[in-house]
Amino acid sequence: MTEWIDGWIRRGWKNSQKKPVANRDLWERLLELTEPHEVEWFWVRGHDGHAENERCDVLARAAIEMGRNEN
Repeated sequence: MTEWIDGWIRRGWKNSQKKPVANRDLWERLLELTEPHEVEWFWVRGHDGHAENERCDVLARAAIEMGRNEN
């Protein structure tokens, strides 16, 4: 988030290969939701035993499953 988003915006939501940024709608929504807050971003290695990261993974997988069941 902190390393790439400013460049994406400057380049009209293109990545360094001049291709459209994947999941632009989600990045824009995340940017919008964090705007009124002071957010400090930290990279955490996935699936490495970090409790909060593992919890996010469980929640994300549950949301995916719920979405599948709605269709």
